[in-house]
Amino acid sequence: MTASQPPSMQPPSAHPLIADFIAHRPLLKRAAWRWMGDRDLADDVVQEAYMKLMQAAPPGGVQQPVAYCMRVVQHLCIDHLRRRQTEQQLLGAEDEGLDQESSTGTPEHQAIGRQLLQCVDRCLRGLPARTRQAFVLHRVHGHTQQEVAQRLGVSITLVNFMVQDAAQALARCPDLRAKT
Repeated sequence: MTASQPPSMQPPSAHPLIADFIAHRPLLKRAAWRWMGDRDLADDVVQEAYMKLMQAAPPGGVQQPVAYCMRVVQHLCIDHLRRRQTEQQLLGAEDEGLDQESSTGTPEHQAIGRQLLQCVDRCLRGLPARTRQAFVLHRVHGHTQQEVAQRLGVSITLVNFMVQDAAQALARCPDLRAKT
């Protein structure tokens, strides 16, 4: 291995935090589960934290590696919770109507739904193609950020920023504000 080798290509033993992360994975998973309230989502967050640590250059001067790993997991939990909250805000009004069987099938509601989708499509078309693609893959098709990053050939962090940018653009979209 050479010093110029990217961090993602280094073996786990070359990264000083990975051994601590692996040794304390059960503790990290329990913490993520407490914060997220969902074991499967907690597993996803811990896996994403592992991938972030593996892809990043080893930080220097970490005196408490377990606390550092815990902080990475905590920040990812916060990111997931914020994303969930944003999704609920963006899609909440649409989801509220799902419980009303009699009104969702009316031609008027179908027309409103089509108009809303057209507004979303117009707002998303104003974004860069890669940002739009990341948003659609993650939020519409349900791919994980890691899967989207691999598919687009970018980092998970960039995917996170692109998805946030698209969600913020939709939140600011005047056409959508007028419809909701």
